[in-house]
Amino acid sequence: MSASRITLRRAGAVTALTVASVLLAAGAASAHVTVHPESYAKGATDGVLTFRVPNEEDHAYTSKVEVFLPTDHPVLGVLVHPGDGWSAKVTTTKLKKPVKTDDGTITEAASQITFSGGKIEPGQYEDFDVAFGELPEDTGQLVFKTLQTYSDGKVVRWIEQPASGDDEPDNPAPALKLTADDASPAAAPAATTTAKASDSTARELGVAGLVVGVLGLAAATFALLRGRSTTRS
Repeated sequence: MSASRITLRRAGAVTALTVASVLLAAGAASAHVTVHPESYAKGATDGVLTFRVPNEEDHAYTSKVEVFLPTDHPVLGVLVHPGDGWSAKVTTTKLKKPVKTDDGTITEAASQITFSGGKIEPGQYEDFDVAFGELPEDTGQLVFKTLQTYSDGKVVRWIEQPASGDDEPDNPAPALKLTADDASPAAAPAATTTAKASDSTARELGVAGLVVGVLGLAAATFALLRGRSTTRS
């Protein structure tokens, strides 16, 4: 076999590995436990948070999901709606600093929600809806540390503080941004959904651009090597 053909095969292998790496990295980045919408107005009332939990394992199903709610900036009036086959348990904690509301002083709030009894099979995800009565006004972000338990006993701890820059931690906790805008509670989720769709589209286009760039580089490499081979012969 000629040296030029060996070089061409090696270039093809490198190209395939590069494309695969790009696609795998894109898939891994989107497989975290997340909360939707991504933002709400500070002090928003009567809304819904959806925790999306994907299964990242190939040979085990998710059997339990534990979501921990912050009590230093409590979410008031929590109600749960478990999906088919799931049950939900809400644990409350006495607040160190009671919260005054129009309906009186709140001394306890939800600190943990445990979803169990159902299954999230490999390659699937589950949405867990949590309704709230009121969000806090004295913080710009709520972090919901989450534990995901699999049928083989593995526990994935989504507890790392979300990064503000480009470097995302390996196991980021779901985070909800609280904004200072005066949008009504009903409008906030819709606006966030649109923003999320745009962000998702941009991410997909970016990945596609990387793949096209890699393939273009590979084509140029093949053309150059074939040209050299023809000249030599």
